[in-house]
Amino acid sequence: MPTDVVGRAIRLLVLVGEHPHGVTLSVLARESGVPVSTAHRLVNSLCREGLVEFEAADKRYRPGLRLFQLGQQAGQAYGFAGTALPVMQRVTRQTEEATLMSVLDGTRHLYVHYVDGPLPVGVRSEPGRHGPLHCTSMGKVLMAFAPDDVRADLLDRVELTPHGPNSITDREALREEVARAAERGYATADEEHHRGLRAVAVPILRPDGSVFAALSTAAPAFRRSMDDLVAMVPLLQAAASELGVRLPAR
Repeated sequence: MPTDVVGRAIRLLVLVGEHPHGVTLSVLARESGVPVSTAHRLVNSLCREGLVEFEAADKRYRPGLRLFQLGQQAGQAYGFAGTALPVMQRVTRQTEEATLMSVLDGTRHLYVHYVDGPLPVGVRSEPGRHGPLHCTSMGKVLMAFAPDDVRADLLDRVELTPHGPNSITDREALREEVARAAERGYATADEEHHRGLRAVAVPILRPDGSVFAALSTAAPAFRRSMDDLVAMVPLLQAAASELGVRLPAR
């Protein structure tokens, strides 16, 4: 837990960002471990910079427009919006299902882009949210194509929390699943993260072969069999190859 002023302020800012519908000062203090008086002073400083907004009516702090602006600028720098969006929209037009993109963030993956499918019932996602690695197709792909030392560390450390009826909860089974993903070039998740949800994902590789992100198609299980989704892998791989060249090298 950060004890310096800057570290505490950053922790509070992150917590506000994780509560887009608002969070009270008492919750901020409790979740950050920062005393209420200190949390009040620091979060008010964030308000003055426009990073956080305070709604007097319900006494809640929410992400400010300045934070949104910075997020948009970061997204542009990584190419998530201007470069990735047209390609992902094209994939969705062809699959009629949601297309998602994620990057590795510690022992989780971070949703960075999402295109909704056109059908009435589909998969929903929220960019800026984290997901588990062990029970999502994108998480498995990101581990499978990570550098050897990173992959080994993740396979040792990721929490094997059961999220869906088919979540992998055995570490050796996870190692085998990730090895299969590396061998065949894609990963699947069959009702592992959520009941009634299936997904397939491929890696987006930079020209040097290192993994940049994961690209996924996700659909309700009642509409798409696992074979249906695997049949979409060539389409996803073509889009991933295009993105690997067009996205900024970082």
